[in-house]
Amino acid sequence: MKVLANDGISQSGVDALKSKGFEVITTKVAQEQLENYINENKVDALLVRSATKVRKELIDACPSLKLIGRGGVGMDNIDVAYAKEKGLHVINTPAASSASVAELVFAHLYGGVRFLYDANRNMPLEGESKFGQLKKAYAGGIELRGKTLGIIGIGRIGQETAKIALGVGMKVVVFDPFIDDVTIPLEFFDGQKVEFSIKTISKEEVLKQADFLTLHVPAQKEYVLGKKEFEIMKDGVGVVNAARGGVIDEVALIEALDSKKVSFAGIDVFENEPTPAIKVLMHPKISLTPHIGAATGEAQDRIGVELADQIGELLK
Repeated sequence: MKVLANDGISQSGVDALKSKGFEVITTKVAQEQLENYINENKVDALLVRSATKVRKELIDACPSLKLIGRGGVGMDNIDVAYAKEKGLHVINTPAASSASVAELVFAHLYGGVRFLYDANRNMPLEGESKFGQLKKAYAGGIELRGKTLGIIGIGRIGQETAKIALGVGMKVVVFDPFIDDVTIPLEFFDGQKVEFSIKTISKEEVLKQADFLTLHVPAQKEYVLGKKEFEIMKDGVGVVNAARGGVIDEVALIEALDSKKVSFAGIDVFENEPTPAIKVLMHPKISLTPHIGAATGEAQDRIGVELADQIGELLK
């Protein structure tokens, strides 16, 4: 059986699939050429990340396909219900990248409270001539310890983010419309373990209490954070989105940054990928990354092996 990993797969994933008897193709096929390639090569399983789209037209046109796999969590680039109606297996790896996304959230948070997003732009330009002025400009940083982190969505990634926050010494408040309470286990290097029980509260209360906000929700039809939500937040809040583009109203975010309602934002996902709005890319108070939440070697290794295990169970 043939597996086409169109958006790439880790070597550990390739090795795991080959050990189970699958032929693995890692050729990157352009979207418009995908139908012909799958049919000519009689591909059984198509693996994607976020770049390749698997819509009903492709599913209908490729009768050899038995399985579609998403290396990651969100599957908004796949017509999941339609694929299942047609008898295809649809799989993803919801747990494999959680820790990596959570660490990126804190990369943005730590960079935000110490102005790294701006210092890294200005030091190369003015560090030699205006060192003193820059030192003064970036001298008003704050610590995360003791502050309140609001988490909207306490699934796997939200829980991993909460673990880091608790370890840092932050208070954690949570909103999730589907979960009433959650137990967060903190496991340490020497085998010690502590468990924290957190009860979810209303979205409005999270917005009111949080010094920093991070979103961990799937793609939505409406904004999770829009003009109304920004008005409820504390003055000077920091906001991070490493979930999905379109869950934050970027126009409202820019207005909130300009009015100083929001002190900084960390954005990994955008409304208009892969061509984010210039106003977002150029804003001096936004820390930017190009949708790399799951892009660590460890996460990709876990994703590859997890996909291989699922494919082995379903197609053998």
